[in-house]
Amino acid sequence: MNLKKMTLNINGADRMFICDPEKDTLASVLRRLGLTGTKVGCGTGVCGACSVILDGKVIRSCTRKIKNVKEYSSVMTIEGIGTVLNPHPLQYAWVHLGAVQCGFCVPGFIVSAYQLLLDNPNPTREDVRDWFQKHRNVCRCTGYKQIVDAVMEAAAIMRGEKTFDDITYDWSKDVGDFYGKPLIRPNAMPKACGVCDYGDDVELHMPEETLKVELVQPRKYSHAKIINIDCSEAEKMPGVVKIVTAEDVKGANRLMTYAFSERTVEMQQAHHVLAEDEILYYGDVVALVCADTRAHAKAAADAVKVELEPLPEYMNYLEAVTPDAEKIHDWMPDTYGKNIYSELPVLKGDHEKVPEIIGDAAYSVEGSFYSSREPHMSIEGDVMQAYYDEDDNLCIHCKTMTLYFDRDEIAEAIGVPVEKLRVIENPTGGSFGWAMSAHTYSMVGMAAKVTGMPCSLSMDYGQFMAVSGKRSPAYFNAKLACDKDGMFVAGEFDAGLDHGPFLELGDDKLTKISRFMFYPYYMPNVVGLSRVAATNHSFGTAYRGYGAPQAFTCSEALVDMLAEKAGIDPFEIRYKNIARPGQDNLNQYPFLHYPMEEMMDKLKPMYEEAVAKAKAESTDEIKKGVGIAWGGYNVGLGAVDEAHVAIELMPGDRPKFRKYDTWQDQGQGGDQGSLICTLEALKPYFPDVTPDDIKLIQTDSKYCPNTGESAGSRSHYANGKASIVAAKNIADAMRKPDGTYRTYDEMVAEGIPTRYDGDWATADEYDCFYDLDPNDGSGNPTYTYTYALFLAEVDVETATGKTTCTGMTCIYWIGKPGNIQAVEGQVNGGISHAIGFALSENYDDLKKHANMLGAGVPYIKDVPDKLVSVDVGGTDPRGPFGSSGASEAFQSSDHMAVINAINNAVGVRVHELPATPDKIKAGMEALAKGEPNPNAPEPYFLGSDLYDAIEEIKNNPLTPSKPENLEFGSLGKEGVQWK
Repeated sequence: MNLKKMTLNINGADRMFICDPEKDTLASVLRRLGLTGTKVGCGTGVCGACSVILDGKVIRSCTRKIKNVKEYSSVMTIEGIGTVLNPHPLQYAWVHLGAVQCGFCVPGFIVSAYQLLLDNPNPTREDVRDWFQKHRNVCRCTGYKQIVDAVMEAAAIMRGEKTFDDITYDWSKDVGDFYGKPLIRPNAMPKACGVCDYGDDVELHMPEETLKVELVQPRKYSHAKIINIDCSEAEKMPGVVKIVTAEDVKGANRLMTYAFSERTVEMQQAHHVLAEDEILYYGDVVALVCADTRAHAKAAADAVKVELEPLPEYMNYLEAVTPDAEKIHDWMPDTYGKNIYSELPVLKGDHEKVPEIIGDAAYSVEGSFYSSREPHMSIEGDVMQAYYDEDDNLCIHCKTMTLYFDRDEIAEAIGVPVEKLRVIENPTGGSFGWAMSAHTYSMVGMAAKVTGMPCSLSMDYGQFMAVSGKRSPAYFNAKLACDKDGMFVAGEFDAGLDHGPFLELGDDKLTKISRFMFYPYYMPNVVGLSRVAATNHSFGTAYRGYGAPQAFTCSEALVDMLAEKAGIDPFEIRYKNIARPGQDNLNQYPFLHYPMEEMMDKLKPMYEEAVAKAKAESTDEIKKGVGIAWGGYNVGLGAVDEAHVAIELMPGDRPKFRKYDTWQDQGQGGDQGSLICTLEALKPYFPDVTPDDIKLIQTDSKYCPNTGESAGSRSHYANGKASIVAAKNIADAMRKPDGTYRTYDEMVAEGIPTRYDGDWATADEYDCFYDLDPNDGSGNPTYTYTYALFLAEVDVETATGKTTCTGMTCIYWIGKPGNIQAVEGQVNGGISHAIGFALSENYDDLKKHANMLGAGVPYIKDVPDKLVSVDVGGTDPRGPFGSSGASEAFQSSDHMAVINAINNAVGVRVHELPATPDKIKAGMEALAKGEPNPNAPEPYFLGSDLYDAIEEIKNNPLTPSKPENLEFGSLGKEGVQWK
């Protein structure tokens, strides 16, 4: 190895370093020098997280080899722009305008914007968008709007037209009334200054003896028998300490299994951590190489020889359920058909006559639809560490969004007592749901357990895309009918969900299809069936919306199709059919709220203006269209939901508090949310408490009780409920007989504890919760809901079929927002994902879709600057402080507003997502020739005839569970103890 001494002028100072100019990149050198604000996301120059300024030009440093950097060049990184104590206007604006969410992309954006403002001190919004498009800066959280806002405000400050005070929310004027206000995230400024340590940064701060772990991931077949794993040569290579295979974790190596539905087959533990006898999907890992350096570990991983024998690959639901398909899991019974392991019916109204009602209706439509395998594409991939801590507990740092749930899973998988396992969430560069899986966290735990040494597991982006779960694809055959006035009379649907080779959560996701099909309309008569099958593609995992986007892909298309057939405006047919007070949902329970009419009234003038504008501005070259879609989501995990927090009084004469919880922050603002819930919960007793009086201790199982999952749009609701209890408990303890409150010193002097728990459970508060009945789908398994109504505006190029979304409006009801800035961030971020889901995002082709660019991540010019969000107001009487929940409604059905707008523009309906230019172009050409739409598939075979399956269910009734009999605390503060 021939090394070179080089000097670069970095952030104004000459820095000398020794490097390998053939292997080192500018990013790797900067990070080795301690400048970890330069983040590496994709590693291939397509995300911009690693942006630095080299000799006055913004470059992506992860692909710039040092051999291509001239000595004594000038380099500017985020650390040279500003500090936490002395931020640059760009950093200040990012923090105060809500442009920081997960924060991983932020240093790259700010560095890029810094050069923009040097070149152009007075840019337009379109100048800013063009700049970030050119430099490939990707944000997966914000939807970009707040980022452009921040650049514009920073530019005004730098020109002397504004000051920091002009863009600062002054909370001092609102003491005692913070709820709903835009309090900034406590961790936002460190993220904006590049000093927040994410997973790869944590690795750099670990002791010298920390082993680096690399995956042996063949990525050759999606289904294969493992004939042999030969580690003999790799084990002899420099620096290799141990190569861990499934043989090293005998008796463990499996994640837990559990069923959510009575109509789920009796499942075995199908989810292995390290492949044992078979490769079940493309990303399967067969071994872990543990070595002294990352380079040594990578070299040894490449040297492991894996002999495989190909087996039949079933790469989607349709292939897996064909009559001649073989079982992916030999143990799975044929209860519901080949590879199908759960089903859930919906039978409502005069369901036995639904075919007859549809046949006799004035208007009816039918169609088949495919909701695609959407990749999450967080900018930061999957990085984690493990070591034995000061209490001899195995400690795992990772990106968990379900800390105690994952702790239980990891303990099961690696064979350690759960009480000897500690889990900590690292600062997290986004996940949007995939971080719920303990799959990879278990791997680093295995490495540390087997070697007895601290370990850090990192992976390149291709490995991450292959190994991580994705949104479950779904196939639908469905019908919808209305009378002559446009009132719905009956609906029918048959759904097949593709959940990959690992089965957990698949049956739970079916409940979302059964609840959000035709939401929030009144449907008097329905026959529906949802089923889930194992396949050999990526395993299905959580993704914002969790099952609801699949349902809306079908139902919101049918509503538009029916409107067109009946000659009714798409807005009007929805207005006629939204549920009104007293009308029930698909599961035969009342909607808990009825804001739908008010929301549509709010949207109507916007819709009419958009329609008129599209009609006036369409040309032969660019056709403009408008589409709408109803959406929404439930809040909470239903009858078994719990949350636990603690509040502790801190020393001092003025009441100051520590708040302990596991509100896992994936970028949505767990710290921001916990802060406002704590302030509001303490307000009745300590009205003068301020943000400076609250110190948050979060997401470490050693110190924090189990607040539950950052999922199901439940965090604000559940944390708020538990915070109310904790605040009352500590106030009661502090209160003197005369009504005043003891100080910390007085509490200690009187021997009164200073820390108090807050425990809350749905089973304790609500006495009417029913999981969906396995016989007819009736039930009430949630404690509240959210509602969202979307209006999309699109341009379609007639020459190419390329579609651009030019505007998206979201009218929403979430009760009372706790922090309006956080809510708007979730609205815009959800919309950006939904636009990608509609038009470009996919993880079907395992090679083409292996990085962000190939998988269709939306860049800034793919997301409109016109993002409008309107809260119709109101409060939720069930929720804490009048709040319901947020996040998932904002990525529920907005993709269908885009699909409907395309049809409105050019008369082409895309039935199978995403709506790529080739599909739209083919549709336009067929329409011009008077030929059938090539995008409308024939009905799918989903395992059996719908009505045959329904008849089988009727002949085999099951006893539904009644969760109201649960006792408070049955899941425990220490996490769910699954059997």
